[in-house]
Amino acid sequence: MQRVLTAMVLLTAIGFTSKVYSQTYPETKLGWKLGTQTYTFKKFTFFEAVDKAISCGVSYIEAYPGQNLGGGLEGTMDFKMPLAQREAILKKLKEKKITLVAFGVVNADNAEEWKQLFDFAKAMGVKNINTEPKDADLPLIGQLANQYKILVSFHNHPNPSHYWSPQIVLDAIAKTNSKYVGSCADVGHWLRSGLDPLTCIKQLKGHINHLHFKDLNEKGPDAHDVPWGTGVLGVNTILEELKRQKFKGMFSAEYEYNWDNNQPEVKQSVENFRKIVTEL
Repeated sequence: MQRVLTAMVLLTAIGFTSKVYSQTYPETKLGWKLGTQTYTFKKFTFFEAVDKAISCGVSYIEAYPGQNLGGGLEGTMDFKMPLAQREAILKKLKEKKITLVAFGVVNADNAEEWKQLFDFAKAMGVKNINTEPKDADLPLIGQLANQYKILVSFHNHPNPSHYWSPQIVLDAIAKTNSKYVGSCADVGHWLRSGLDPLTCIKQLKGHINHLHFKDLNEKGPDAHDVPWGTGVLGVNTILEELKRQKFKGMFSAEYEYNWDNNQPEVKQSVENFRKIVTEL
């Protein structure tokens, strides 16, 4: 009898904990991960960026190449780093209870480097590589994505960068012949390119692996970031469409404004995002 009562208490506790967790992180019900791209905190070291991300209420991270590591570690975030350095990074991330999910925007110069990048991603537990590759590399990227079963996502910087248009991204995806290759949809850069983000999201349906999420004060090339839900993006309609598409993946908060002290604005964005998600 005592065992039965103990089991019932445990199940009740687990159910309560699960309910609290889903209320605190409502995006998990939709299969969404909310994190930051450490480029948001580019003026700081990687591990300073990690601490800032945690203080904003997220537990996922996207790293970018070239950021000084910090945290007592020498060197930069680089897919060519030695094994010992990789292990040290993973140990510190585990201690901080934050997960490295994505890496980018990153490119490689040749077939050997592309393989090295995928080896790095596998070793670090990276699920998604964000990139803007050359056309000549697309078949190889598809082969490696299939081999490693790691997502590869083509990121759009603003026009006139190569991948600025969703159609260009779709054409590139088709050349890879891989179900793992898709889009890293940067909604803010679409606004800067004069495109409608909702239309772009619909155009890329079924091909979005990852998002660089932003809200801007205005449309056009000179726009700057504002807390999500306070700008011109139309966050509600974008999230509604992603829910309709049954998108599963990560939103990287990439806040490219007020570089010295944008942490409060990122935190506000996270809070606004979760409030909107709760009401979807």
